[in-house]
Amino acid sequence: MSKFRKANKAMFRDFLYKDSEIRKRNYCKDIRKLRRRVCAEKDLSISEFEFLFWGYDLEFFTIEFASSNFEMPHKKVYDRVIYPLMKKGYVYKYFDRLTSNNSYEDHLFREETKFNYRVRYALSQKAVNSVTAWYREMNYKD
Repeated sequence: MSKFRKANKAMFRDFLYKDSEIRKRNYCKDIRKLRRRVCAEKDLSISEFEFLFWGYDLEFFTIEFASSNFEMPHKKVYDRVIYPLMKKGYVYKYFDRLTSNNSYEDHLFREETKFNYRVRYALSQKAVNSVTAWYREMNYKD
């Protein structure tokens, strides 16, 4: 038996909300419906959609960093997530191989040279706006 007693009329209901004093509003209640609608509107897969949220607070990232966070192999992260998002305009190359610094000090003290430099990727403004709109819609949905 429950610690808190409810009135007998409530025992045949399909659901009953908790007191608003105990639990505040559940913003994630409609997350599945909202995610499916946004993915259909923006032509994104679920993994691409989740990747946009993952990268929302990052200035830039490498494939190695993304794959360790996503717990997926490098090639799969690139082939299934980053490359399709680049084609759709959601991700771009922040620092390319050719933009690495060629100074003498960099060659002495850095492990990465222009021959083994890892490309840094970033979310485009289109991606940032999409995630921001999604957060806004989720918070203000009644």
